[in-house]
Amino acid sequence: MPLPPQHYLNNGYGVKSWLLTRDHKRIALLYLAAVTFFFFIGGAFAVVIRLELATPAGDLVSDETYNKLFTMHGVMMVFFFLIPVIPAVLGNFLVPLMIGAKDLAFPKLNLASWYIYMLGGLFTLYALVTGGVDTGWTFYTPFSTVSSTTKVIPTALGIFITGFSSILTGLNFIVTIHRMRAPGMRWFRMPLFLWSMYATSLIFVLGTPVIAITVLLIAAERVFQFGFFDPARGGDPVLFQHLFWFYSHPAVYIMVLPSMGIVSEIVAAFCRKQVFGYEFVAFSSLAIAVLGFLVWGHHMFIAGESVYAALIFSILSFLVAIPSAVKVFNWTATMYKGSISWDTPMLYAIGFIGLFTVGGLTGLFLAAVGLDVHVTDTYFIIAHFHYIMVGGTIMGYLGGLHYWWPKISGRQYNEALAKLSAGIIFVGFNLTFFPQFVLGYLGMPRRYHAYPPEFQVLNVLSSAGASILGVGYLIPMVYLMWSLRYGKVAGSNPWGATGLEWTTTSPPPTDNFTQTPIVTQEPYVYPRVEGRVA
Repeated sequence: MPLPPQHYLNNGYGVKSWLLTRDHKRIALLYLAAVTFFFFIGGAFAVVIRLELATPAGDLVSDETYNKLFTMHGVMMVFFFLIPVIPAVLGNFLVPLMIGAKDLAFPKLNLASWYIYMLGGLFTLYALVTGGVDTGWTFYTPFSTVSSTTKVIPTALGIFITGFSSILTGLNFIVTIHRMRAPGMRWFRMPLFLWSMYATSLIFVLGTPVIAITVLLIAAERVFQFGFFDPARGGDPVLFQHLFWFYSHPAVYIMVLPSMGIVSEIVAAFCRKQVFGYEFVAFSSLAIAVLGFLVWGHHMFIAGESVYAALIFSILSFLVAIPSAVKVFNWTATMYKGSISWDTPMLYAIGFIGLFTVGGLTGLFLAAVGLDVHVTDTYFIIAHFHYIMVGGTIMGYLGGLHYWWPKISGRQYNEALAKLSAGIIFVGFNLTFFPQFVLGYLGMPRRYHAYPPEFQVLNVLSSAGASILGVGYLIPMVYLMWSLRYGKVAGSNPWGATGLEWTTTSPPPTDNFTQTPIVTQEPYVYPRVEGRVA
């Protein structure tokens, strides 16, 4: 008899049981609700931005309001959705299941991290409803320290507080993966999703304190008139850029590394093959995490950086592309002669590979000093960033959510609607952001709410694509919620996949496993048969 969807929601169903839970699966669902909320707030800002840019004149909102729109869009999406979404939702739910543990190493700390995340979000929402902030999500000085009269301090405090949630989550994952693996699960028997979460956690722990103290210094300078970044008080505005990008470029990999782990799981499951070059894919995650800390200077080629520093950062930026390319080539090799099933998760995985490849190749343009000088602060940067973050992170997240939804809910979703939405998202995304590469190359600066009329056609295409993309994002909310009540019972392993999470019930019981599993073989060992295992 299949378990009801609420089985793993331990100790009652009231609000108090949720707010005091220590179950990693419940906490993952709390995060799911929270990040979805912040996603749609950030998305609402994006809607207004694209409506404004449909016409050349700044005729929908004022320039001050437009500055607040793109700032709050970036703050909500980066700090409250893209960075936490996969680690907090899928990582929280799956890490203990994948290693054969009953929970994370520190269950109370896990719940505390959600409360800290929500507290930081409340500070930022306060800033939003009391006037917003207009500095850009990068908080560049002197905008954030001298020029702006908006709610910089509450926003900075919100980001500062939320940083502790990331640190605690990363610490919890590192200790759990080190100390709580099931008997027989050696490092090279771990699923690649765990390798990606481990690498991401290292960036959380090592990088997040830097951005936290940086935004705190902004608040201190505004309140106490210190001279950290203000030249009039002996400060250096370029120092802020060094501190900010030392974290914020590795933060790109916080967002995309978990998606890479998801794609590895999906490609193996729907090609019925072991991941080609498993060890190389695993080590490439660690290489990305390490090299990501060495390339921040390519964001500063026009900020007064020396020619020699620019040369070194350019070389390192090309170097960091190698481990990412390893993953793409190895996924492609895994699919070669595989028995591929074109289910929804695989469609998202293919979409991720295509969009991430475009984003990665255009990143090489930005690593070349001459090209970077030409396209810096244009829509080329916007397009590149979104191909990595939206095309990479969100495609991977949606692929993982669909792949593990039967495990999370115990139910199957409507496959036809899911495939339709995957196609709509892919088409809408490319229509939204590919024209922006052309706009940027032609010289349209980002963050302007008015532009020359010759750029209107491409901007209308982009705004039309954004409307299609929005519809694609709304459809999964409908059929996933519908599936909770009306979906077919999934069974413990509807995909015929390998991995410990598929050996327990769907949804899992409170302690995940009735007895501690023992791992006796390598990951992704699939029988050589045609078609998917029933």
